[in-house]
Amino acid sequence: MKNLLTVLPLAFVMIAGPQIISAVFFATSQKWKGNSAAYVGGAALSITSLFTIAYFVVKGLKSSAGSSHQGSAKEVIDWVVLALLLFLVVRVFLGRKEAEPPKWMGKLQTATPKFAFTLGFLLLGVFPTDIITSITVGSRLAAHGDPWWHGFGFVLLTLFLLAVPVLLALVLGKRAEVFLPKVRDWMNTNSWVVSELVIVLFIVITINSIASD
Repeated sequence: MKNLLTVLPLAFVMIAGPQIISAVFFATSQKWKGNSAAYVGGAALSITSLFTIAYFVVKGLKSSAGSSHQGSAKEVIDWVVLALLLFLVVRVFLGRKEAEPPKWMGKLQTATPKFAFTLGFLLLGVFPTDIITSITVGSRLAAHGDPWWHGFGFVLLTLFLLAVPVLLALVLGKRAEVFLPKVRDWMNTNSWVVSELVIVLFIVITINSIASD
């Protein structure tokens, strides 16, 4: 359970950028309920798939190493995770300059649930930052012997964060049309800072894990 608590903050890295911005667009779209549900559903499928593949690949590699080399295998995996995190830091930092949302986002307010599902699957499963983050979570849990289902804490928190815009739309009603664009603009400008802080925190945790082996 300790490792689950350490990976939970990475959910914020998953949704920072076009992921949460798209969620805001869908929450204010013409078919906002269906679009938001489909978007979160697509994201759930891709996140679960990536983290599961990473988990069982690493678990298999660890098992094949044999009981006498379990510690060494865990240390190697931790070093690989650390390398991925360092790459992620650079990736997020370089992406901070992309202040303006892509032009295709303007079409989201007239999108269909089918398109929303596809976009959710792709944004949370194809973006390099999300691929690396999901792989990091699966690898970390497998390397430290945590059960596969512990990863669903990370998945559910990510999905909840993606659902926050539509939940606000339900609570605020018409006021959400004024409030959500402000949230979208703030996230578009500052989300990279939050991501960097979370990644650096996880780097420190990983380094501490390596040092204590």
